[in-house]
Amino acid sequence: MEITGIKAGHLAENKKSGKASSKKEWKLSDSLREKITEYAREDAAQNVYMGNKFLALRKSEVAKVAPDRAALMGKINQKMADMKEIREADERWLRILFGGPYEARFQSEGTGSAVHVYDGNGDEILTYTTGVGWHEKESKAETEVHGALKAAYYDAYHAARQEINSDVAGMEVQSGFDARA
Repeated sequence: MEITGIKAGHLAENKKSGKASSKKEWKLSDSLREKITEYAREDAAQNVYMGNKFLALRKSEVAKVAPDRAALMGKINQKMADMKEIREADERWLRILFGGPYEARFQSEGTGSAVHVYDGNGDEILTYTTGVGWHEKESKAETEVHGALKAAYYDAYHAARQEINSDVAGMEVQSGFDARA
């Protein structure tokens, strides 16, 4: 059973195993790198690290690889009014509920019950516990995109700051005034 309400783009075929996978292919393209460099230069000129334009860009890029957690939470909320139903469920029933590529595991040991939801790559992406509610967890794909974007920004920002600092130093030498003195 597939989860209804999830965009088709969120379920991609895994070529190796033939199983559905929530991981989408993402690449830091040259045009994206140029846009990051542009934002980093603007931010460096304003002496701001990771300004709003970059943060919005990063958020939109990470969303491209993120599972549709809202649809998953909605599916659980539709099927289960409270934890009583979850306690009566077994792992197979939860797997049928979520459908592939998602898997859910019920935990009833310890101080309380919880449902852990994993994507097709085995990354835990959601947890539901009584009293706390939903807790979203970042998948490995999301972490990789965050890292790639931040590294590209970091390099561009520091290059822009060095350029700005060398221009300022050059102006000091030309004017004969040394601000450091």
